[in-house]
Amino acid sequence: MNIKDKIALFPHSPGVYRYYDAEGNVIYVGKAKDLHKRVAQYFVPAERLTRKTAVMVSKIADAQYTVVESEADALLLENNLIKQFKPRYNILLKDSKTYPWICITPEEFPRVFLTRRMVRDGSRYFGPYSSVVHARNLVEFIHNMYPLRTCRHNITANAILHGKFRPCLNFHIKKCKGCCVGGISQKEYLANIEEIVRLLRGGGREIIQHYKSLMMEAAENMDFEQAQVYKEKIQSLEQHYSKSVIMNSTVGDVDVFSLIVDGPEAFGNFMRIKGGAVVQSLNLGFKLMIEEEQESVLATFIGEIREKFGTLSRDIIVPFLPDIEIENIEFRVPVRGDKLALLELSARNAKEMRLNALKQQEHTDPDAYKNMVMESLQKQIGMKELPVHIECFDNSNIQGTNPVSACVVFRNAVPSKKDYRHFKVKTVVGANDYATMKEVVNRRYSRMLEENPEDLPQLIVIDGGKGQLAFAYEALSELGIIDKVTLIALAERMEEVYRVGDPYPMFIDRNSPALKVLQQIRDEAHRFGITFHRKLRSKAQIESVLKTIKGVGEKTEQRLLLRFGSVARIASAPIEEVAELVGKSLAEKIMKELNKKDE
Repeated sequence: MNIKDKIALFPHSPGVYRYYDAEGNVIYVGKAKDLHKRVAQYFVPAERLTRKTAVMVSKIADAQYTVVESEADALLLENNLIKQFKPRYNILLKDSKTYPWICITPEEFPRVFLTRRMVRDGSRYFGPYSSVVHARNLVEFIHNMYPLRTCRHNITANAILHGKFRPCLNFHIKKCKGCCVGGISQKEYLANIEEIVRLLRGGGREIIQHYKSLMMEAAENMDFEQAQVYKEKIQSLEQHYSKSVIMNSTVGDVDVFSLIVDGPEAFGNFMRIKGGAVVQSLNLGFKLMIEEEQESVLATFIGEIREKFGTLSRDIIVPFLPDIEIENIEFRVPVRGDKLALLELSARNAKEMRLNALKQQEHTDPDAYKNMVMESLQKQIGMKELPVHIECFDNSNIQGTNPVSACVVFRNAVPSKKDYRHFKVKTVVGANDYATMKEVVNRRYSRMLEENPEDLPQLIVIDGGKGQLAFAYEALSELGIIDKVTLIALAERMEEVYRVGDPYPMFIDRNSPALKVLQQIRDEAHRFGITFHRKLRSKAQIESVLKTIKGVGEKTEQRLLLRFGSVARIASAPIEEVAELVGKSLAEKIMKELNKKDE
């Protein structure tokens, strides 16, 4: 049966679909609220699909489906099948590292410690924690708050009764109550463990209130020593809890998801809030093998977290609605208040993960990083071609003197200094920045068309606003190459990017590598132009000082500057040394004029 005929028979039910290639390998797994409608979206004319999706569709030889009861079931099944088959075109979880968990063992006298391996032996696990430092600090706080054992002995009531153990150093320095020698009853020890469990689940406020009641009761009974013990525990809990609290307790128990999709990658942060405190936080990165809608990526992220942690909170905060519905769970997109602040905090974590990933890629795989930067720039500006070759123009003049322009060149997102060019303005009189821009752009590309027309840049950047952009556009139009290049302007004041004909600036993420490379090339053009302008200005000032002295010609000027290096050094030199070069009479005249100008 033809593949299109086969998918025409898919039911209008929630489920999971699988695409196979000619060799029978699963190449893509997807979920759908309506299998028939979702799968049909792939089998349309290729020009209506994105490039990567069209490539995947061309490889589909067979399609199968599994009907499930709900979208939530479809999400879980999709997640399991992706992990089983590892399809080539599915979203891949980038973070392969294992995160730390806090483990509480199922022994008669349980231990509490940090681990990266989960063993199915009845132990309880809390986490994972994206920050190992935070996890370690939490375990350290627990052991300071509750004198638990840290040894690996198999401590049982029978072993204690027969005196099989001797207390260790921790017992003597009061870091452990010595459960191995009956220093604490199993009932009291397990009560401490249950308090730790409540603390890890976000019940710190309840524990504080419980200790306050016990403290007041002990004080009323004149048991001030015990009251002091409770007071110290309250202070320790409040100090620890204050570091975790980010909202008031009225927020309740919520899960927060944030997501940043950046080209072929996505970065997500998950936070679980209990009683106003962050009790779990996790960052995950995803690699998008085909172009995916952000709503679908968010649903995949939610499915991954659901598999890791089991049930989700009834109230979930998201930046936009995912393309799934889960029974008894409400997705909210906040617009103000504490819940919006929570979403912004989660988004900051996702952005930080993205920036760290970019920095790491820049060092470990510079070629891939450069390609990613160019792809990001191409997408942000809406270019047809990858901007492998970029040129940027900047004008420099001070009160109309020595007007110059600079052109810097980037190839593969890095400076190509051998291609840099300076321009002395020839046809423009005075400080006319617009006309200067038109002249140098015309000169640059008219010469390039004569000498090497195949080397035209894909992107031309003008340092300035809409005025400079318009005159550069005129120059390129007159040369007949405006359709062969992309032209933009980068205004320095607000870092706004303009295109011809659009009165409003383009939106480019201020933290994106696309804007950073534009800023880098603009700053490099500014530096290159200013350096050249200073040289011309300095030379002009030297010439104006020496050549105003009667009897000093070009050759005399050159001899003096070659010997002394600058006008200032000539003025401060002994007259005998100057006279050796130009004679006593002219030397006296030069020294008199130079020192008169310094007065």
